[in-house]
Amino acid sequence: MSRPACRRLCLIAAAALATSAVQSMAQTKLDLATQEQDLQAFDPSKPAVRFTVGAGASYTPDYFGSDEYDFGPSGVLRFDYVRLPGGFEFGSSGAVGFLQGFGPRGTARYISERRASDHSELRGLDDVDASFELGLGLGYDAEYWRAYGDLSYGVIGHHSWVGEFGADAILRPNDAWVVNFGPRAYWGSSRFMDTYFGVSEAETNRNRSAFDDAYSPSSGFYSAGVELGARYSFSSHWGVEGKATYERLVNDAADSPIVEGGTANQYGLQVLITRSLGLGF
Repeated sequence: MSRPACRRLCLIAAAALATSAVQSMAQTKLDLATQEQDLQAFDPSKPAVRFTVGAGASYTPDYFGSDEYDFGPSGVLRFDYVRLPGGFEFGSSGAVGFLQGFGPRGTARYISERRASDHSELRGLDDVDASFELGLGLGYDAEYWRAYGDLSYGVIGHHSWVGEFGADAILRPNDAWVVNFGPRAYWGSSRFMDTYFGVSEAETNRNRSAFDDAYSPSSGFYSAGVELGARYSFSSHWGVEGKATYERLVNDAADSPIVEGGTANQYGLQVLITRSLGLGF
């Protein structure tokens, strides 16, 4: 194909993409305006809920304290609106992910397995199975800021309690985009800390173990950092979300010989496709 023909083809493709983007933005405004009507279709005297689920991929350290990274699955569970018996309401029926005042939250996190055979610096440690956490929390959302706290349990894998606390400044350039930035802090129970940061006597005594001394961390805050996130809504039901994070392992986690063999600085990327669902009871 000649260069002029390539140029014309590129211009046509760019024009088509621009037209599609404008149509998508216009459609988004119409779709978001209909979300409240969707919920009003349910009997207003009965409970109703709108929530968002998402699935995608993340690029994170191979394990807590690792300086090597890999791709893995990721997901999200978020309550947008809840109507309880008696007329009590939490959240907003008019916009996906925009709570008004106090409201419930749902949380989910997947932690990939840790295999000592894959990392020479972990030689001698027991393997740690993959874990999946589910939890609930409470948040307060205003138009331009929010704060929240979540408590989760490892229903698969580590079988221990973890907590996440955060706050955000929020920008809403238009009906389709939401951008957030703010601090994060993470807490782990003693069992969680021992699973990912502890070293047992048996592990130190194994042949050619990379660890000379046992280490038993206590429960407490193990990580603190910041998050930059963005969400684009294609419609009242579908969207795409992404976030970039920086965390630094602290306290007993930072003192772990596992982390000393890697790094306390932890970075992450995540991209998800989301779907908003409404249910009446």
